[in-house]
Amino acid sequence: MSGVLLAIDGDSLAHRAYHALPKSMKSAAGRPSGALIGFANFLLRLWEAEQPRAVVVGWDTLGVPTYRSEAFPSYQSGRVFDDALVEQLDLLPELVRALGFCAAKGAGYEADDFLAAAAAQEEARGGTTLVATSDRDAYQLVSERTSVLQPVKGVSELARIGPAEVRERYGVDPNQVPDFIALRGDPSDKLPGARGIGPKTAAALLTQYGSLEAALADGRFAAQREELLLYRRIATMDASAPLPSIADQAPKWAEASSLAESWGLGNLAARLEALARN
Repeated sequence: MSGVLLAIDGDSLAHRAYHALPKSMKSAAGRPSGALIGFANFLLRLWEAEQPRAVVVGWDTLGVPTYRSEAFPSYQSGRVFDDALVEQLDLLPELVRALGFCAAKGAGYEADDFLAAAAAQEEARGGTTLVATSDRDAYQLVSERTSVLQPVKGVSELARIGPAEVRERYGVDPNQVPDFIALRGDPSDKLPGARGIGPKTAAALLTQYGSLEAALADGRFAAQREELLLYRRIATMDASAPLPSIADQAPKWAEASSLAESWGLGNLAARLEALARN
């Protein structure tokens, strides 16, 4: 087994790149380019630093309901994205595929689910995975074989999160993270959590009981039982998301350079062409 599998939350990192760069950035064709350039630079920097055996990038499917939003209509409600960002999100999977990498996207699934599927697949074959995302929900994927790379400042600095770091930040083990989110709530996803329960109490309860089910079995939160079980289901990444077996990849720098050139991204095209010559 040579090299790690690099699993990237495409939407998370594209959003972060878009907001870190000037909104005025345009391609030679006059189209918005900040998210394209920022994400591509991040991806290339990660590839050069980690030399992964393969790369898979997970994507949300905007405007299509998931089982999460159908089960809990308030889930992620009120999110509005700039048209310029949506335009670039539609293009980025094509760039990922042109690079020779796997772009995973499917109706009913979120980027998170493809990350979970990738990590589970790689662990099953005895490999290791680096999951690049700014979403702390991914802490549930952390194990001795799977780590999270979390941007700290923009996309220029990354923290490497293993089991010890999850315990340090949340006070629970990685496998308890969905239970923790269900109890504490998650404002960004509009999950209310258990009434009157903050992060410290949620962690203390899981230290005491081990799981949400055990706390419920002991009579805790009887009035919110079904709600809390739903919140945990929503917070749990779906490792059964449809993902093909990921073989070792050889980047297609020249093909990606041609695509970038056709989009009017001359500097990115030149950088990819330089990689193709090496």
